[in-house]
Amino acid sequence: MTLTTLIILLLAILIAALVGLYVFYNRDDKRFTLDIGGAAPRAAGGNDASAEHTVRNRILGLGLVCTAVVGGLLARLWSMQLIAAGDYAEQAESNRTRTISIPASRGRILDRYGNEIVGNRPSLTVVAKPEVANEAIKVQLLANLIGMPAAAVRRRIQDQSSGAQSDRLVAADVSRRVVAFVGEHPYLFEGVTVEERSVRSYPYGCLAAHVVGYTGPVTTEILKESEKNQDQNAIVYEAGDTVGQAGLELQYENVLQGIRGEQNVYVDANGAVLEYATSVEPQAGSDLILTLDVELQQAAEDSLERVMKTISSSLQCNCVAGSAMVLDATNGEVLAMASAPTYSPNVFAGGISNDDWQMLQSEKSDNPLVNRAISGLYPSASTIKPIMAFAALDNGIATKNSSYYCAGWWTGFGESSGMYCWEHSGHHEMDLKNGISYSCDVVFYEIGKGFYESSDPEAMQAKLREWGLGTKTGIDLPGEADGRVPDAEWKWNYYTDAADADREWKGGDFANLAIGQGDLLVTPIQMACAYTGIATGGDIWRPHVMRSVQSSTGQGSVVDYEPQVIRTIDEPQDHCDLVHDGMIGAVYEESVYIATEFESLPVEVAAKSGTAERNGHNPTAWYLAYAPADDPKYVVAATIEEATWASSSALYVVRDLLGAIYDAPNEIKLYISPVDVGG
Repeated sequence: MTLTTLIILLLAILIAALVGLYVFYNRDDKRFTLDIGGAAPRAAGGNDASAEHTVRNRILGLGLVCTAVVGGLLARLWSMQLIAAGDYAEQAESNRTRTISIPASRGRILDRYGNEIVGNRPSLTVVAKPEVANEAIKVQLLANLIGMPAAAVRRRIQDQSSGAQSDRLVAADVSRRVVAFVGEHPYLFEGVTVEERSVRSYPYGCLAAHVVGYTGPVTTEILKESEKNQDQNAIVYEAGDTVGQAGLELQYENVLQGIRGEQNVYVDANGAVLEYATSVEPQAGSDLILTLDVELQQAAEDSLERVMKTISSSLQCNCVAGSAMVLDATNGEVLAMASAPTYSPNVFAGGISNDDWQMLQSEKSDNPLVNRAISGLYPSASTIKPIMAFAALDNGIATKNSSYYCAGWWTGFGESSGMYCWEHSGHHEMDLKNGISYSCDVVFYEIGKGFYESSDPEAMQAKLREWGLGTKTGIDLPGEADGRVPDAEWKWNYYTDAADADREWKGGDFANLAIGQGDLLVTPIQMACAYTGIATGGDIWRPHVMRSVQSSTGQGSVVDYEPQVIRTIDEPQDHCDLVHDGMIGAVYEESVYIATEFESLPVEVAAKSGTAERNGHNPTAWYLAYAPADDPKYVVAATIEEATWASSSALYVVRDLLGAIYDAPNEIKLYISPVDVGG
């Protein structure tokens, strides 16, 4: 029944009711009239309660009610037809149209020369509606078709990380055979479809995995935060979107995430698409240009793997973890950053299985998702000695003419508190410069004792913090650790279960800290940045991986990184010269063995090794260097866990990277020495 017909019917009812009332009140019925002369008799007082009068009153009330009801309906119809006509028209239109979101491709990640480290590729993907998980036969058929255990298929369909109502990703990169079978047997796979989705591709495989990170489905928490965000420029996510989860994918999510498009379609009552209407094309995310050099990055990862395999084979140990990096000392650019063990970001493309995720999170797998270059925490060992030399010189604890005698055994705090030098036979006569070159522990035990006896008990820690230890560098990667510079207050609050006498800061704590042992914890990126300060004479640049953001609509960049000096340490030139000479001596004077490794390079190198002892474990090996020594450009750092002495492990990684920079590969065979050279 149309609206016009309904209005006519209601008007007819109203007219009929009014006519009936009129006839009833104006009828001329004389059959019951008694003429007794004059007016009809009335009772004195009261009302006329005759049956005839009562019926008339009821009919009158009914007429009024009908009139009110019909009037109300007419008023509502008038409102619907005239006042709210536009709203109802919009609702009617919305019932026959749908808006479909069109995902946008993420921006690519390129190295400094335009080589694609992360890109996008199409992927044939099997997706299923949530209710399919309750149909055991359908789950088993799907599992047999794509070659997965039924339990794994069910878990993926039950996974709500992409939204409670969204289709669940079952398998990505399926074969054409799977696509054809699902298409030819729709009655067997109701609720299951095959879609073409864009997924991340990695032309270089695992290269720089810890730097670029990985992506995954948007989580419920991110969706809620997106809905609450009042910023008009903020990204609004939908269930099923792909977002950055780690590394640069997370750090620069607002750059890499594109702007989704929209397709308006007309549908029937069952929701089937009848016709396509207007559309807005998606806009891809912007490309991210990195400071990395893929060739140098590959050299870092290859060298780290080669050296660790050699150590494992020679010492029959499990040496699988470490890091290596190259920084530009003049602007903070990260030219290479490797961490081991690594992982393949491809396992996250299209969604990662629960088993794979548990494996990547497991300590038994040595935590391959951890970027040890920025999150690994280790005692610095002897690599701290150049900074300790600055601390001693600046606080009057030592001068360039200070002399020391190393017998291999130091008893500065009494025989009962004696401490060995790494060279048990002793270095004999030493000064501060040679203390750095030969990494003599006794020289720095004496420096620690000097701070213990000084009027400023926190001067040593203050100098370490001035050089950036114990504080994040601010590199543009998530997950950076702070590190720790221990002091009296920290020790008292940390060792709460110990006796009060053991919680106090003592001379031995200063001696341990002076050689980079004890409770000191640093990250490789902190030490690399500190060495850029040594190389430049005091300027420390903020390390960064992003170089620029390319325009998504044309040529050229829309954002260029502005290098920033985050620390300037004002050291007298003679202090800088002493430390600089000591580090050159550590390469060319301490050992013919070490000098031979570097003499084939076309530039002179300044460096320092360190071997951090760990209870119940093989040591952690450090090697840090900068080159050219006379005009520093590059700082190279390597750290290897469960290693041997630094000069026969981490040194080789640094030498390989300098060889890659200066096109001078190391021809000397890797030799694992059972004896340390250089502390």
